Amino acid sequence: MSQPPTPPQSESKSKPYYVKPGKGDARFNSLIAALARRGVSFFGSAELSVPGRKSGRIQRIPVNPFTYEGNQYLISARGHSQWTLNMRAAGRGELRVGRRVRAFTAVEIPDAEKVALLRGYLRRWGWEVSGYFGGVTAKSSDEEILAAAPDHPVFLISMDS
Repeated sequence: MSQPPTPPQSESKSKPYYVKPGKGDARFNSLIAALARRGVSFFGSAELSVPGRKSGRIQRIPVNPFTYEGNQYLISARGHSQWTLNMRAAGRGELRVGRRVRAFTAVEIPDAEKVALLRGYLRRWGWEVSGYFGGVTAKSSDEEILAAAPDHPVFLISMDS
């Protein structure tokens, strides 16, 4: 039996994990963001504003800020999305609910330090985001959560004074 051809080098490199929103998800996200701008937050949702890494234009997306042991985090369930790439470049952003706008700085958390954060996030938001974690749940082992950690950027956010 012959072996399948080896793909060219450019095809063998795996792209960072990212689940693109479908049309329905995009519409729902737009609705949640619009409501957050008007002061309505569902289960703690807020609108994230972060400058684009190339254009510098402000990009907006609804997020679920997560509080763990007194600190606040932004976790990307969908993976390495545009907002995570922009956040890495800018290191800052704003969260808005209605007229309340809170500026913050952001520091990305290393994969080895994400286990407790991702477990807590899945405990809180698993009903909404479990499909993006490939079967990993809040009840998964530390090893299973650690294996999923590189696919889900986590940022510690510190509110500006």
